[in-house]
Amino acid sequence: MISQELLEILACPKCHTKVELKDPDRLRCPNCKVLYPIVDGIPVMLIEEGKPESETR
Repeated sequence: MISQELLEILACPKCHTKVELKDPDRLRCPNCKVLYPIVDGIPVMLIEEGKPESETR
């Protein structure tokens, strides 16, 4: 699980909007509608790792 302090400083690498915790394994950019994985408690905030929310349902 990501700490609240870390969550408060994380931003989307593409648009720089603050991300939100979608579930324990993913972060979501509300602007881009992109999900970024959390692997072993570490957010993977790389543009190429982001998946459009519409593809993950």
